Amino acid sequence: MTPAAGPTTNTAMSRPPAILQVLPALVSGGVERGTVEIAAALTRAGFRAFVASAGGPLVAAVEAAGATHVTLPLGAKAPWAIAANAAALAALVRWEDVAILHARSRAPAWAALLAARRTGAHFVTTYHGAYNEGFWGKRLYNSVMARGERVIAISAFIRDLIIERHHIDSSRIHLIPRGVDPALFDPTHMRPERFGLPPGTRIVLLPARLTRWKGQEVAVRALALLPPEVALVLAGGDAEGAFAAELRGLAAGLGVAERLHLVGLRPDLAPALAGADIILHASTDPEAFGRTVIEAQAMAKIVIASDLGAPRETVAEGVTGFRIPPGDPAALAAAIARVLAMPAEARAAMGASAREAVLAHYTTAAMQAATLDVYRELLA
Repeated sequence: MTPAAGPTTNTAMSRPPAILQVLPALVSGGVERGTVEIAAALTRAGFRAFVASAGGPLVAAVEAAGATHVTLPLGAKAPWAIAANAAALAALVRWEDVAILHARSRAPAWAALLAARRTGAHFVTTYHGAYNEGFWGKRLYNSVMARGERVIAISAFIRDLIIERHHIDSSRIHLIPRGVDPALFDPTHMRPERFGLPPGTRIVLLPARLTRWKGQEVAVRALALLPPEVALVLAGGDAEGAFAAELRGLAAGLGVAERLHLVGLRPDLAPALAGADIILHASTDPEAFGRTVIEAQAMAKIVIASDLGAPRETVAEGVTGFRIPPGDPAALAAAIARVLAMPAEARAAMGASAREAVLAHYTTAAMQAATLDVYRELLA
């Protein structure tokens, strides 16, 4: 598609409203999957759905959902690149009569904000992360995510952070937690994946990107405190990268190399969740939401989560799972041992409670409906 910068035509005005989501790329992750889910909901509801990004494997999913993808280098952070992207987005807004620009990441959001101001389109943001402020000017850079006419917070933790940092009127903030499709994450219709491990192995699964703050090192150290029938499976990221090699070296030094299994990215995570005895969330920095937590709970699995960030909302202590101090291998090992020692009936009951909580509060359908309500409110 080649957008033009001409005025909106009468023909364009007669078309259904168009919503344009912008993000850096469509590779993998919760932001990307949420974009696809909203694109699908828009087309089902009769809107015209557009997504602009640098592209990636999930472009096919966007197009399968009935949306149009426009390739732009929106991950670029240089001021001149943001200016060029703003011009391109403004042209697209005029050409397609886009009513709402919905930004999901900071660099694309700056371009989208400029485009919205030039064209009169509405500007919406989803505040997806805690966004560190480690150097001068970072809060200003982050602040674009709080400049939407409507700001979607993906957890109560993020809502409170937005108010504290950016001092915006709470009436502009809409709390819309991320969701999971209970039909895709259904323990009654899933063949468990056991990763070739022998019968009797107790599988502890940590599904997360291989990056230091996700807590894989903490989990490996906890593994060394557990009996030999316990295996740790790390699903996500580059299983042959530098950090993976570091984790293998740590496991070797602790004498648990044969019990550590790095299986790489799992596009279909449900079978891995089904095959595990316990699911870990071991992040050492606050998680904005933690989508794998609710995916595991939808599979009726007990989650042991770090007691910080949004998992405080999704993991009810002693009811749907357990929370432990972040960065504490001994506490993590003790919690794993506690769950493994529970009678099977008690584990099943807690897993059932976890799934019930997801069905009540954290479904994709609820997230889609609430987001479309935000769009309709602006359009009204």
